[in-house]
Amino acid sequence: MAIQIVKPDEIEKKSMETIVSELGGRTWPEPRFSIVKRCIHTSADFDYADNLCFSENAENIGVEAIRNGPVIITDTKMAAAGINKTRLAEYGGEVHCFISDEDVAAAAKERGCTRATVAMEKGVEVAAGRPIIFAIGNAPTALVRIAEMIDAGEVKPALVIGAPVGFVNVVESKELIMERDVPYIVPRGRKGGSNIAATICNAMMYYKG
Repeated sequence: MAIQIVKPDEIEKKSMETIVSELGGRTWPEPRFSIVKRCIHTSADFDYADNLCFSENAENIGVEAIRNGPVIITDTKMAAAGINKTRLAEYGGEVHCFISDEDVAAAAKERGCTRATVAMEKGVEVAAGRPIIFAIGNAPTALVRIAEMIDAGEVKPALVIGAPVGFVNVVESKELIMERDVPYIVPRGRKGGSNIAATICNAMMYYKG
């Protein structure tokens, strides 16, 4: 099989053309289509065409939230690193991951819970009334705690991106978020990951509509 010679600035364009071709004519209204395409582009997994679930108008709500300068709280440094912070800063937004903070680790040990649980609580404190987007790519316990805080009236997220990956409580935690009255984008089932959580954020940032 011959290697194609593709200029660096044409690689993404060619990849997107391939994705559109292999979707066989399937499309979605924008910006949902951009999110679907970028998730497939990131993972090379066409299952995202079927497993991405959006609450009503979530993609447009997310775009609007980003343009209002949100605080994005992630559960992994990988997700935080993958989000385009330069573009987000143009809107006055910022990204935080508290998973490795000493106070978070100490509180989690004392309470016998995960650091992701405590990190979500700290995220709500830091946001302090600003629009908050949760971008979860690893820890089901983060989604569980977010659901609890929603129920208690402690937070009303602008958007929850619920994309933990794995086998233990992953499916169940995603369903918890989908049962709440908040905007969400969730890859239903076991698939997801920090790269997918970051990609969804970036897709909304890059959308120009």
